[in-house]
Amino acid sequence: MNNTDSKKVILIGAGIMSATFGSFLKEIEPDWNIKLFERLDSPAMESSHGQNNAGTGHAALCELNYTVEQPDGSVDIEKAKEINEQFEVSLQFWSHLVRNGRIDDPESFIRPLPHISFVYGEDNVNFLKKRYEALSPLPMFAGMEYSEDHAKLAEWMPLMMEGRAPDERVAASRMDGGTDVNFGELTRKMIKDISDHKNAEVHYRHEVVDFRQRENSQWEVKVRNLGDGSIEYHVADHIFIGAGGHAIPLLQKTGIPESRQLGGFPISGTFLVCNNPEVVDRHDAKVYGKEPKGTPPMTVPHLDRRYLEDKTSLLFGPFAAIGPKFLKAGSNTDLFKSIKSNNVLTLLSAGAKNLPLVKYSIQQVMMDKEDRMKELRKFVPDAKDEDWDLHVAGKRVQVIKDTEEHGRGYIQFGTEVVHSEDNTVIALLGESPGASVSVSTALEVFERSFPDQIGKWTPRIQEIIPSYGHSLIEDSSLLEQIRKSTAGDLNLDQ
Repeated sequence: MNNTDSKKVILIGAGIMSATFGSFLKEIEPDWNIKLFERLDSPAMESSHGQNNAGTGHAALCELNYTVEQPDGSVDIEKAKEINEQFEVSLQFWSHLVRNGRIDDPESFIRPLPHISFVYGEDNVNFLKKRYEALSPLPMFAGMEYSEDHAKLAEWMPLMMEGRAPDERVAASRMDGGTDVNFGELTRKMIKDISDHKNAEVHYRHEVVDFRQRENSQWEVKVRNLGDGSIEYHVADHIFIGAGGHAIPLLQKTGIPESRQLGGFPISGTFLVCNNPEVVDRHDAKVYGKEPKGTPPMTVPHLDRRYLEDKTSLLFGPFAAIGPKFLKAGSNTDLFKSIKSNNVLTLLSAGAKNLPLVKYSIQQVMMDKEDRMKELRKFVPDAKDEDWDLHVAGKRVQVIKDTEEHGRGYIQFGTEVVHSEDNTVIALLGESPGASVSVSTALEVFERSFPDQIGKWTPRIQEIIPSYGHSLIEDSSLLEQIRKSTAGDLNLDQ
């Protein structure tokens, strides 16, 4: 590409989303200029930090909220198929980066780990069996096992079956193809890959404070250098806001129409963490349960083995907590500053419609350690207080918006991509499975925001993502071929 065709792109936030977008962009447009601004002094310090999320490579192998039971008793598996395919796309990109020397040591950020769904009670057992029967015939879920036998379940998850009543009705399904992902380490590797590029700059302790769009559609971005307090102005053709919970306030500062009637509901996650090696070594899986009846998907309880740097641990949760901060390192005024004349009715409507969620969050805040231990003992009957400590994880800001389908004040669960009409501003909002499907999200941004370039980029994208333009849901032979390749590159075939 000629330099005259080069565009200037500003990325805001040094988390997994900006890292993925920037790393991918420089693969397909090496002559474009990239500047990344992060208000903290290093990358991946908020939701992408390894200790601030559960590290599940979300592929719908065990997460029951992606397979919803319908009123007629059937189980809708379409979302599970979609998420599984999207995670395969992420694996292909990470595989490409490793294979081409862009990042190294894949074991430092991804490890194979069985994914298990676990339920108790008659209704939940019946649901899990129907889910297994719907998913297991599909090639992408081949190898899924199911059992209600206590002895078999004790082989899969000994820590969870010890001390359990022999007549308790329980069931589990298991997939050996799951992963534990250190998204913090992966983000740091990709940010370094971006910073090593000749046309890229990464600036820490730089906070974006305002925007102004010029008549030629370019954006003037006002940035405060937090080191010396000075103000800088940078020009961009495209702005990518991947700033986690802070994305909504930044989006509002752009003034684009798409930022109106948009709000956020901040939620903190807390986990019980076990670092006792004797306990940790007895649980080698990620085990997801069923969310309590009448509660949102974010409440799904799970017991996870974690690999962070050279340390292994177990975490159980999440337990929700509400507070006004949009970031863990944010301000107690974040929520109040986000309330505008154009979104106040949306926020009030969300509160009125979601009183059970508000009540649930308040109840979670009021829990003490013993209350949390009681929840843990539904998974680990013999759990001892002294083995488990409370850890405050990252912030999640649930997107609140008005929609034709759901009316005013709808709380969006999952990842939301917001584009300006002229495609010069892109913002990533929301939460899980965001990090796991970040590559598919980047591809969506490319397709939507760069319609004039996507046709030219397609051959290169297909070199990086061999399944691009094909359906891994429908093409089982391609799925098998790609899984074999990515497993080899990422050392997942151990």
